Order: sequence, then structure tokens, then C-alpha cells
Amino acid sequence: MKVTLTRYGGLAGGISWPARSVKSDALPGPAAAELEHLVAAIRSEAPLEAKREDRARDSMGYTVTIEEDGGRTTVVKRSDATMSQKFASLIQWLDGASKGSP
Repeated sequence: MKVTLTRYGGLAGGISWPARSVKSDALPGPAAAELEHLVAAIRSEAPLEAKREDRARDSMGYTVTIEEDGGRTTVVKRSDATMSQKFASLIQWLDGASKGSP
């Protein structure tokens, strides 16, 4: 499985954020299992709808693309106003993993 995080928007909307990708088969067993768990958690939740008063004008947007070994691809999009704690946990984990410390 390959998981890619892409960010966009925010206060510096014109800045291009580099995508962060992690391949589960390149991780040690416990880290790969944790990634699988985090991905399963965001797949199981319904997207949150932002109420008009909750929408943040300069919020960040996040796209997580999950590419399975069998060819299935899932794309999950959230923003600062619509992300769940589970989604935030996956983003934090991906940021750490791409820097070498999942």
C-alpha cells in the first residue's frame, strides 16, 4: 500500500506544499501495521460537513490518496474545518514517517 498526503491552501495559499508518500512494504512490521490501522480508521468514518459558521476562510485542505497493492485507489479529502481526530492522527503519522520517524 502507498499512502500520499497532499496539502493545499492555508494562509500562504500560493505556496506549493510537497506531497508526502509512504509505502507500507518499506516500513518495519509494527510501523506498517500502525499505518494500516490509521488508514482503516479514516475509511470507516463518514465525512464531516462544515457548517457555514465553521468554515475557515484560510483553512488548509488535505488529500490522502491510498493506493492498494491490488490496484484499488481511495481518495479522502478534508480541511481544517472538516477533519476528524482520526484524520489528524494519520496526517501527523505521515508527517513523522516521511521525516524518518513514524
